[in-house]
Amino acid sequence: MAENTDPPSEPLDGTESLNRSRPPASEPSPSASASDAPARREAAPPAGEPLHSAPTSVDAASLLGAFAAGAPFIALVAAVETFIATALLGVGLTVAPLVVALVTFAVYTVDHVADADADAASTPRRALLARRYGDQQMVAAALGYGLAVALAVAGGPLALALTLLPGACWVVYASDWLPDIGRAVGGAVAAVIPRGRLGSGVGSTVADGGYRHVPRLKDVLVLNSVVVATAWAAALTLLPVAFAGVTAGPAVAVVFAYFFLRSFVDAELPNVRDVEADAAVGVKTLPVVFGVARTRWLLYGVDGVVAVVVTSAAVAGLFAWPLVAALGVGLAASLFVTSLAGRVDDASVLGVAPDGTYLLVGAVIAGVRLIG
Repeated sequence: MAENTDPPSEPLDGTESLNRSRPPASEPSPSASASDAPARREAAPPAGEPLHSAPTSVDAASLLGAFAAGAPFIALVAAVETFIATALLGVGLTVAPLVVALVTFAVYTVDHVADADADAASTPRRALLARRYGDQQMVAAALGYGLAVALAVAGGPLALALTLLPGACWVVYASDWLPDIGRAVGGAVAAVIPRGRLGSGVGSTVADGGYRHVPRLKDVLVLNSVVVATAWAAALTLLPVAFAGVTAGPAVAVVFAYFFLRSFVDAELPNVRDVEADAAVGVKTLPVVFGVARTRWLLYGVDGVVAVVVTSAAVAGLFAWPLVAALGVGLAASLFVTSLAGRVDDASVLGVAPDGTYLLVGAVIAGVRLIG
C-alpha cells in the first residue's frame, strides 16, 4: 500500500483528519493491509483511479459496496460463525450470536475509522465514509459494544470477560497504545543514554532521539494474524458455552482449533492482494517475505490441518458426520478461494470471498438441522 501521509489530491467535503496520531515524516505510515483486523476489506480502487485520493462523492452503489465489505457484513459473518460453533458444540441456541455480532461491528467500525487515512489507497469508499461520518460511526460502535456488554452481564462473569476480550485485543493490536508507550520510553532512555549505545534489536529504539519505535502488533509479521485468530476463536468458541451455562467438553478444543486456523487463513489472504503496495512501504507480510506462490501453499497446508483435525474429531465421536460434511464444504470453498490468490484481477474476491465460506457452512448446517 502506498504511503498516505499527504492530504488527498482533491478536497473532501466536510471531512477532517482523524484523531489517530501519525508517524513522523521520516517513518512510513503503517499499512492497514498488514492483516487488517481480521483483514476483510473492500476492493482496491480501479486502475484509473489515483491511489492517494479518495472519491469525493458517495452514491447508493458506493454506500452498499462500502458497507457490504465493512463492519455490518463482518458482523453478520461473525454471527453465523457463532451459530456454527453452537451447532458443533451441541449446546442450545442463546444470544451469543447477537453478542458476537455487536462486538464485531463495534471493533471493526472503530478500526476502520482509526485507519481511514492509511486505508484511503486500498479502500477509498470506506475511508471516505469513515472520514465524513467518523463521529457517527464511533457513537454507533459505542452503543453496539455497550449493548453487547449489557447482554453479557446476564450471562455471567465468563460471558462478560469473553465479550470484553476482542475490544482489549484491539487496543493492543491496532491502536497506537504500544507505539506511544515505545516513544515515551525511548525518549526517556535517550535522555540518559547517548544514541548508538543500545543494541539494534526489534523495539529497542525509536526515531525520536535515535530510538526506533515499537510497532503496533498489527504491523508485525505473522503475530498480527495470530492475535486476531486467537481473540476471535476464543470468543466464537467459548461464548456459546458461557451463555448456555454448560461445562466445556473435549469438543471445545477442536472447535477452537478450527476457528483459529480458519481465521489465520482469512487474515492472510488479503495480504496477497496488497503484496506490491506492502513491499513498497516496507510492511512485512507472508506474501512479501515468502512470495505469493509459497504463501498460497502455506495456506493450503493450514486448511489441510483443519481437515485432519475435524475428521479426527468425527472419528472420535465428538462431531456428527453431517456437521463434518458441512465443514468440508466450507474447506473446499476456502481452498478454491486460496487457489485464486495471485491469479485473480478483482481484488474484492480475496477481501470478501473468505467470509462467504462461513455463510455457506452456516446454510448447510441450517439445512441439516431442518432435515433432522
